[in-house]
Amino acid sequence: MPPRRKAKPRSAEHAALGAAIERLRHEAGLSQEQLADRSGIHLTHIGGLERGVRNPSYATLVRLADALQTRVGRLTDLADKIRDATP
Repeated sequence: MPPRRKAKPRSAEHAALGAAIERLRHEAGLSQEQLADRSGIHLTHIGGLERGVRNPSYATLVRLADALQTRVGRLTDLADKIRDATP
């Protein structure tokens, strides 16, 4: 039996960051697997980040931003907008 995945995000901030990563990934036309390959981050870690259950380091954010051909600031700005728009 496979391990259970955490269903609840760590926090509203983690959920917003995960949503921002997912949105930018979709805008770039990438699957999670393609983002994992480009960033050198394991596929399951990408999934956990997008679900908001993993806590990324700054180095991880830089690798994701590079793979998405954007800046860390754009990623975090989008996460702030998503968090602020969530009731």
